[in-house]
Amino acid sequence: MLPTISIPQHWDYPRFALEQRTNQGIILGLQYYPIGTELAEQFGNSWRYAVMPNKNSDELFHFQENQIQPLSPQELFSQIRAEIEFYQSQIAILQQQLAAITGGSTNG
Repeated sequence: MLPTISIPQHWDYPRFALEQRTNQGIILGLQYYPIGTELAEQFGNSWRYAVMPNKNSDELFHFQENQIQPLSPQELFSQIRAEIEFYQSQIAILQQQLAAITGGSTNG
């Protein structure tokens, strides 16, 4: 069973999803500031997102929903394709190392 997140009906629905890639980075968390709270008065009642600029970063930035820009379909395709190619090259290297240990071919 997949985990479920319930959002109160009087809250706006978030525009972005967890792990979504954006121009600012990858969304790792989200937080809502509801009307009538001190944080909403300070930042506005909306969603705020915790974003890591890239998967090798140790930094985390927080953005309001209107500060997040989604990637275009072409940008998203390019990022995912580059990641696939990186991992395919890593797999090829590991297969070569395994073949050297076992003395045979490990293609398959």
